[in-house]
Amino acid sequence: MTLILWNCKSQDDTDMHKYTNDLINETSPYLLQHAHNPVNWKPWNEETLTLAKKENKLILVSIGYSSCHWCHVMEHESFEDSLVADFMNANFINIKVDREERPDVDNVYMSAVELMTGRAGGWPLNAITLPDGRPIWGGTYFPKEDWTHALKQVSSAFIENPNSLVEFADKLASGIKTRNIVTTNPNKPTFKEETIIASLDTWSTYWDTHKGGINSAPKFMMPNNYQFLLRYAHQAQNEELLAYVNTTLQQIAYGGVNDHVGGGFSRYSTDKNWHIPHFEKMLYDNAQLVSLYSDAYLVTKNELYKETVYQTLEYVAREMTTPDGSFYSALDADSLNNEEELEEGAYYVWTKAELKTLLKEDFDLFASYYNINSYGKWEKDNYVLIRKDTDTDFIKEHGLTIDSFKEKQTQWKKDLLRFRESNKERPRLDDKILTGWNGLMTKGYIDAYRVFNEQRFLDIALKNANFIVDNMLRKDGGLDRNYKNGKSAINAYLEDYASTIDAFIALFEVTTDVVWLERAKALTDYTFTHFQDKTNSMFFFTSNEDLDLISRNTEYIDKVIPASNSMMAKNIFTLSHYYLDKAYTQTVVTMLNNIQPEIDKSPTAFSNWLDLHLNYTKPYYELVVVGSKAKEVLTELNSLYLPNKLIAASTGESTQEIFEGRYLKNETLIYVCVNNACKLPVKTVEEALKLIKQ
Repeated sequence: MTLILWNCKSQDDTDMHKYTNDLINETSPYLLQHAHNPVNWKPWNEETLTLAKKENKLILVSIGYSSCHWCHVMEHESFEDSLVADFMNANFINIKVDREERPDVDNVYMSAVELMTGRAGGWPLNAITLPDGRPIWGGTYFPKEDWTHALKQVSSAFIENPNSLVEFADKLASGIKTRNIVTTNPNKPTFKEETIIASLDTWSTYWDTHKGGINSAPKFMMPNNYQFLLRYAHQAQNEELLAYVNTTLQQIAYGGVNDHVGGGFSRYSTDKNWHIPHFEKMLYDNAQLVSLYSDAYLVTKNELYKETVYQTLEYVAREMTTPDGSFYSALDADSLNNEEELEEGAYYVWTKAELKTLLKEDFDLFASYYNINSYGKWEKDNYVLIRKDTDTDFIKEHGLTIDSFKEKQTQWKKDLLRFRESNKERPRLDDKILTGWNGLMTKGYIDAYRVFNEQRFLDIALKNANFIVDNMLRKDGGLDRNYKNGKSAINAYLEDYASTIDAFIALFEVTTDVVWLERAKALTDYTFTHFQDKTNSMFFFTSNEDLDLISRNTEYIDKVIPASNSMMAKNIFTLSHYYLDKAYTQTVVTMLNNIQPEIDKSPTAFSNWLDLHLNYTKPYYELVVVGSKAKEVLTELNSLYLPNKLIAASTGESTQEIFEGRYLKNETLIYVCVNNACKLPVKTVEEALKLIKQ
C-alpha cells in the first residue's frame, strides 16, 4: 500500500522549484515541506547560530510539526509569499524547527512566549531572538498583515534602540531559567494516601460524569490520567471513580475521535462530546491508549475495550509501521478534498450520498448505528461517524442477532475502508522515527500481548525493540533521538530514555529474557551520568553533551505524554527492586518528595507522579516465579489486573539478584515479596493471590 508523504524533495529535483533553501538537506518531513519556500530557512545547528552572531542579525525561530494545521496555513499565507520572504531574509537569520525532533528548543521558546503573552502557547510558535539566541518577542499564528507589521516593528527597534532589547532579553532569560527549577524538598519524605484523596477532591470538580473527561472543550484523551484513576479506583475499591473512568473510556471509543472505519485515534476532540476531532493521528496517543484500554479490559472484561485495542493496532500495523519494524510519527489532519483543496478531515468524513451508494439496503441500519443525522453532522453536509448505544441495546432495538450484526459491521468497515483508500486522497505521513515514541508504541504492543496473549503482538514489540538496539543505540551506550534514511542526527533526550527503559523492563517481564532488563539498567545508568542534576536528584531533559541553550530544562509536569522525570522515577523504582540498589531507592524517594508540594496545585499535571505515590501508600509486591513452568504461571498472572506489582520469572537457575537462592529443581515456585522480604513460596497462582492485598 502506497502512503502519500510530505512534499519531501531531494537535491535531485530542486530544478522543479523556483526556490530552494538549506532545509533541503534535512530529513524531517516538516522541515522538507519548507525547503522550497522563498524564505531562506536554515536548520537549528551550531553553524546557523554562529552565523547570526557573526552577522549581528536577529534570529527568527519558527517552530511547528508536520500535522499542525495552522502551521500549514501560516506557511501558505506568509512563508510562500515572496515579498514577506524578502523582508525576512534581509533582516533575520531564519530558522525552522521541527518541535518533535527538537523538543528542547521548543520548550525554551514556548516558555518565552508564555511569559511574554501571559497565556498558553501553541503552534506554529514564532520567536525573535537576539543574535545570541535570547528571545525578545514571540507569539503563535499570525495572519500575513499582522506578521509583517510585527517583524517591521521588532526590526526597527533592534536598529534604533538595541539596548532596550538587550535589557528585556536579560530579564526574560532569567524568567525562563527559573521557570522549570525543581528545588529540593527539605522536609522528611512522608507519602500518605491523604495526598491522593485530596488531589482527587480537587480534580473531580472538573470531571464530566456524563460524557467523560473534563467538563470543557477541547478534550484531550490524556491516557496517563486514566491509567492512574483506573488503578486507584481498583485498589481503593471506589466504584464511583471506576464508573467515571469507564464512562470516559466508553465515550472516547464511541466518539468521532476514534476512527470507526480504519481504527486509530485522533489527537483530541474539539467539542465536549468526543465528536468532532482535530483529525491528526499521533503515534504517542495511539500507543498509550492501547496500554490503557488493555488494562481497562482486565478490570472490566468489556468487549468494547478489546475491540478498541485490536482495531487501533490494526491501524498502527497498516499505516504507521515501517518494513523494518519501526513506527512512523504522525498522519496529518489535512488532505485534499474533491475540489483539490487541503481540508481538515477530508479523508475521514462522509456524505449521505457516498454512504447510500456504498451501503445500499444497509444504509438505514448503518445511519442509526453511527448517527448519520443531526447528531453526527459536522459541516458542509459531512458526517463524522459516532456511536451512542451499546451493541447489546442496538441489537435488541433492531431485532438482530449478535452474529448477524457483527458480520454486517465487519462488512461495512471493509467496504468503507476500501472506498476511502481508493477514492480519497490520503493524509500526509510524517515518516520520521522518534525513539521515545517508538518506546511508547512498543510498550503498547507489550501490554496488549500481556492482556490478550496474542503472540503476534509480542513479535512486533520485539522487532521494534531490536530495531532500537540496532539503529538508535550508540556504541557509547547512549541513544539517538531520530532516524530516517539510515541515519540519525540528534542526540536523544530524557523522554527517549524513559520510554525505552520502560518498554525494555516490560519486555523482560513478559519474555523472562534478562537481556532486556540489563539493557534497561545500562540506559538508566547512562542517564545518571549524563542527565542527572546532582543538586536535587532530578534529571535534565537534555544531556550534558548537548549544545547549550539559554536554559537547561527539567521536565516534571505530566502532559499528554507523562513527564520524562516521572517516567524515569517509576523506572528507577522498578529497577531498585530488581537490583537492590540503594542509590536507585534514595533517588526515587528524593524525586517524589521534591514534587510533593506541587501536586495539590494541579493534580492533572502530576498523575504519573500520583501513580508512583501509590507504590508507597498501598502495598507493592515483587512476584518472583522460578521453575520450569514459570512461563505458564506468568501467563496466568498476566490475565489478572495487578497494578501494584512487578514480576520476575525464570525457568532455570539465575545469578540475577532477585532470583538468587530461589530455584528448586523439579519445582515451580511463586514468591510473594515486599521489599525483598518474602512469604513462604507457594505453587499456584490461587495461593499467591491470597497473599496479595490491593
